[in-house]
Amino acid sequence: MVLQVFLSKDMKFNAINNIRFLTKYRQEPYLSLKKILGFTPRRIELYEMALRHRSATSKNDKGEVENNERLEFLGDAVLTSIVSDVLYHRYKNKTEGFLTNARSNIVKRNTLNKISQEIGLANLVITNKKTQFKTDTNIYGNTLEAFVGAVYLDVGYEKCAQFVKEKLLVSREHMMNIAEDNKNFKSELLEWCQQKHYSMDFKLLSDVVDNRNRHTFTSELLINDQSVCNGIGTTKRASEQQACKEALKKIKQGTLLINE
Repeated sequence: MVLQVFLSKDMKFNAINNIRFLTKYRQEPYLSLKKILGFTPRRIELYEMALRHRSATSKNDKGEVENNERLEFLGDAVLTSIVSDVLYHRYKNKTEGFLTNARSNIVKRNTLNKISQEIGLANLVITNKKTQFKTDTNIYGNTLEAFVGAVYLDVGYEKCAQFVKEKLLVSREHMMNIAEDNKNFKSELLEWCQQKHYSMDFKLLSDVVDNRNRHTFTSELLINDQSVCNGIGTTKRASEQQACKEALKKIKQGTLLINE
């Protein structure tokens, strides 16, 4: 995929008028970016970098490594800042604890993976297809963060914030559904176990650390010393919550059978 478009200083503010001079092959990714962004990108090379997963790392003429990891680092910080600002002003009577949990729900990898696919960004990711899903299960979410970093460098913080609010958070109702997904599944399941006089415990199965020092925990839920299900999360607590959520689903469906 070639995203590079050469724009002179005088042309960059009128970039869309120059698309007609590009070949169809070069127009397609450029127009796809414009559709996702909602505005005409100026520095196309930033977005090309944001879309390049480390499995497809290349080197420029200076011998510098080119992939989206540095932009991902920047975009993570920018996205967190924007979401924090939105939550602070939208939930004026909520506590710090609520705001922290709400932000965590919005910027967690599962949410970002889904948003990346919904806006069509996932279709533009550049990877080595042989290793695409074997080395990184959060490619789309990570790319979205890198993309936010590219937007920030291309058009500045204010326009980047506008892009996040209008294109990523989609609507007030959608964001509230994500932000308020703070149900304590562990507490709810514990109450159910107490009513049934069951014991409840967890066993940490794994704590995997990637090359960016990010943890992925897997916890096993035990009820009456019986293995019920596993949960995965970026913290031990999150993995336990996920396991409890799955157990509660089984209870609701009537498929959870516990030996007395």
